[in-house]
Amino acid sequence: MQPVAEAVVDLDAVAHNTRLLSGLAAPGAATMAVVKANGFGHGVLPVARAVLASGATWLGVTSLAEARQVRDAGIDAPVLAWLYGTDDDFAWAARHGVDLSVSTPAHLDAMPPGVTVHLKVDTGLTRNGVAWADWPDLVRRAADLERRGTLRVRGVWSHLASADDPGNPSVHRQLERFEEALAVAAKAGLEPPLRHLANSAAIVDVPAAHYDLVRAGLALYGVEPVDGVVAGLRRAMTLRARAVNVKRVPPGTGVSYLHQYVTDRDTTVVLVPAGYADGVPRLLSNRGAVAIGGVRCPIAGRVAMDQFVVDAGDLDVALGDEIVLFGPGDGAEPTVEEWAAWAQTNPHEILTGIGARVPRTYIGNAAAPSFGAASRKEQPHG
Repeated sequence: MQPVAEAVVDLDAVAHNTRLLSGLAAPGAATMAVVKANGFGHGVLPVARAVLASGATWLGVTSLAEARQVRDAGIDAPVLAWLYGTDDDFAWAARHGVDLSVSTPAHLDAMPPGVTVHLKVDTGLTRNGVAWADWPDLVRRAADLERRGTLRVRGVWSHLASADDPGNPSVHRQLERFEEALAVAAKAGLEPPLRHLANSAAIVDVPAAHYDLVRAGLALYGVEPVDGVVAGLRRAMTLRARAVNVKRVPPGTGVSYLHQYVTDRDTTVVLVPAGYADGVPRLLSNRGAVAIGGVRCPIAGRVAMDQFVVDAGDLDVALGDEIVLFGPGDGAEPTVEEWAAWAQTNPHEILTGIGARVPRTYIGNAAAPSFGAASRKEQPHG
């Protein structure tokens, strides 16, 4: 059955972005592809296979549930998971070769024998990571556990707060603090093979942060991560739908809830079968746009749970015609960055918010090795 709305994912674009970002990394630095949140809404398993075939050697996820998805699919590449409480099934991670981030002393205490860890230090983001005051004691204890053979420390890492803002002084301060953290760890006897700090923005614009491993997240999916810097990434997702109702209405016609849009002329209104349950933000009401037949058309009235209306003017629109909500930006269609601006958010939220009832369709040669064809439809994983 043909879906009335779908997200088309170009895995060749994902592969291109992976190669580009791996090429920007410092010589000798490996690339971790961050596939958390269902591959930023693109589909964790198709994306994981595409990036691993295109230069990434690590996968990054938040939870152990996401790590299980990868391992259950038979993907045996190194995986780092970094967000959980102290009572998760860390023994499963040890058995299945999933590296774990340690971000508090309590997490270190919870690690079972045989686990491999990356110690995360808070260098200034003030989010996750070991507090600076606790860092010396934690690395001493971790070094002692490693000497006893209880666990292996493979990495020390942190996360930048403002790498997407060129020239922000916090980046330099965090680099200095990370160097201090590495020196404290070395003094305790820890010199792990992987030091990693660079996110997507730092891969593009902060080479001093590359160290031994870079972590590519949003940029993998084609969104330029640094304000004012064009790295040559290709947007991977196109969100599209088919017109399910078309009608001609006179001037003065109120459209959608509370009639917050009123037509000012004879015009054609088109019903799009996607709403905020599918990831179309309500803030796009009366401010967003889509493309129909290569022409940009405004969203008319309030976005509802399952649908919204577009004012198509005098365009000749028929039932079943394609409507591009956002896409690569090669034509009249809006980009995900424009949608994010209209919704007063970031592209991450738009991409990861595409709902579970929107099927993903995979295109491109990068889809063929895993799927046996150039295109395949899948329901997204949670």
